[in-house]
Amino acid sequence: MADRDPAKHLRHADALPLPDCVALVLQGGGALGSYQAGVIEGLASSGIEIDWVAGISIGAVNAAIFAGNPPHKRVEMLTAFWDMVTGSLPSFPIYPDDHLREWLHEWSAGYVMMTGVPGFFTPRMVSPMFAVPGTPGALSFYDSAPLRETLDSLIDWDLLNTGPVRLSIGAVDVESGNFNYFDTTETRIDARHIMASGALPPGLPPIEIDGRWWWDGGLVSNTPLTHVLDHQTEALLAFQVDLFAAAAERPRTIMDVAAREKEIRFSSRTRQVSDQVMRIRKDREIARKVIAKLPEALRDDPDVRALAANSAEHPVNLVQLIYRTNAWEGGSRDFEFSARTMREHWHAGREAVKETMTNARLVAANIETGKSAAFDLTVR
Repeated sequence: MADRDPAKHLRHADALPLPDCVALVLQGGGALGSYQAGVIEGLASSGIEIDWVAGISIGAVNAAIFAGNPPHKRVEMLTAFWDMVTGSLPSFPIYPDDHLREWLHEWSAGYVMMTGVPGFFTPRMVSPMFAVPGTPGALSFYDSAPLRETLDSLIDWDLLNTGPVRLSIGAVDVESGNFNYFDTTETRIDARHIMASGALPPGLPPIEIDGRWWWDGGLVSNTPLTHVLDHQTEALLAFQVDLFAAAAERPRTIMDVAAREKEIRFSSRTRQVSDQVMRIRKDREIARKVIAKLPEALRDDPDVRALAANSAEHPVNLVQLIYRTNAWEGGSRDFEFSARTMREHWHAGREAVKETMTNARLVAANIETGKSAAFDLTVR
């Protein structure tokens, strides 16, 4: 059950009271992940301390860098990572025209397909079509080995595994198809687990961990929200960073079609999970109200006690931070690793936090009174 006086346990940031646990939930989205880095910087600037960070794919990379560094170095190390992976595509002077920008955007994505991403992945010299079956070269078009060295250089693995921030990483078992979370409360996480969470086929190869092969967690679910809520043991404030918006205008070109298909495919899972968990919470709240109205004699009934146990929960407030695309961003936005676009995504993440904090009165009231709700406080 929710604490009868939730306010007595609250910490305080600049614009929000903070419950016992604050979680940051980071989904996959490739190059769009620099938006998450901007959100992380914005939350830090607002004085919001994160106790638990969960990620999938590029969200796992950002989450690991966050958990594997002390607070004063997190933004620095995130900056180092994003500067590295966008280093081969610097900011070109460009006239502010959406059509011209879209052309440059697609050209940059094509360049990445040909050359790879520094510190992340490189193209294989021999096509997987001609490689020996069963070898790493036969299972992907790119080699992700550079990412291991990058992660090792940016992350203190001892701090990540034993420090104050809990880390959860989602990946899929290639053979069983089962979805799994590697969690620092149960597993010692290293670079392999982060690489496994982002091993999206057929681009990147599966990662072997203790005899099992793992692929990108986004193949099953692009958000780790369910894992966080399933293991919640106290009042929770969760910031969920969505890299694909559910709503958008009708497509007008074939590139718009590719972009819209990807948005629907990835955002629908996140929206479905979020809607489902909040709907279940409403049902449990109704059950608790009905039980409270029962006469005392009925409350000892075994079925009523079972219902009371199943409906007991701690409050959760879910704050959505959703990246809204620019008109020139098409279906290749998740692998367009240019420095200019990275900085724009990063800035958008910071601004989303700033706007959310400005409009956070409803969230604050819910936290103080122990209620549960989901919020999107940015202007659409």
